[in-house]
Amino acid sequence: MKKYRNSAFLVLAALIWGIAFVAQSTGGDAIGPWAFNCIRMIVGAISIAIFIPIMDKLKMTKTATSPTPLDKKILLKGGIICGCIAFFATNLQQLGITAGASAGKAGFLTTCYVVLVPVLAIFLKKKCGWNVWVSVVFAIIGLYLLCMKGSFSLELPDLLLILCALSFSVHILTIDHYSPMVDGVRLSCIQFIVCSILTAIPAFFVDMHHSIDGVRAWLAAFPADAWIAILYAGVMSCSIAYTLQIVGQEGVNPTVASLLMSLESVFSALAGAVILGERMSGRETWGCVLIFIAVIFAQLPLSAMMKKKSAAG
Repeated sequence: MKKYRNSAFLVLAALIWGIAFVAQSTGGDAIGPWAFNCIRMIVGAISIAIFIPIMDKLKMTKTATSPTPLDKKILLKGGIICGCIAFFATNLQQLGITAGASAGKAGFLTTCYVVLVPVLAIFLKKKCGWNVWVSVVFAIIGLYLLCMKGSFSLELPDLLLILCALSFSVHILTIDHYSPMVDGVRLSCIQFIVCSILTAIPAFFVDMHHSIDGVRAWLAAFPADAWIAILYAGVMSCSIAYTLQIVGQEGVNPTVASLLMSLESVFSALAGAVILGERMSGRETWGCVLIFIAVIFAQLPLSAMMKKKSAAG
């Protein structure tokens, strides 16, 4: 039952990320990609920290009782490592979008982690069933149909997004390693603190032109409506969705988790159709269908079913 609950958490995270794509695009253009990511990470860390005492009282965290020094050491180490990886993953994605990659290509290249995760997992001796590998193929075809609308060519923004996909793959596998050992909510909070500190450095040197006058000019040009994008990306996309990812990945095969989170592209397309009134073509609809099939097929316990059938025979 816990496995299905955690799978639902990952789908919910994908839904939040799918809607957040617009916020990332508009926010990054308004105040600069580095500054936008830095502020949203700070907002994410603060919003999580506010609710940790409440969740402890409700016994919704693993560390509701006193943690040991070893627990704290593992938590801090995991948070720092995840934060460093998230720094590369989130900023490479933001830079790729800001550098001019189309929304469709950005969505497709970012979610290529559905292929990279099982490949990298082989080196960590994490095996996948044949149905999961088939699901990966279906998912990548579906993502191509959904996201790619023109000819495929690789340029600088696309290379940034490929590196982003690789970083997210490593992030997923790192969380898979630490999530069973630590409290996911605290891990998420530490992750964002580390990521925001690292991102503040290029934000100061690039977006604020590494001077006090540059900071003043940046503040003077700061549009008030940018806070809408920052708050959604910070509270919903960071604090809620990433925490759902960390908690949801516990006990779920990392490749299956990556397939569930690839629904982000589907939800992004559906949100555009429902909220913005955009029309989906037949090609895009088939892409969504293939991704849904891939996600469902990957969840089926075919190995257990075949063993049960053999035992009955």
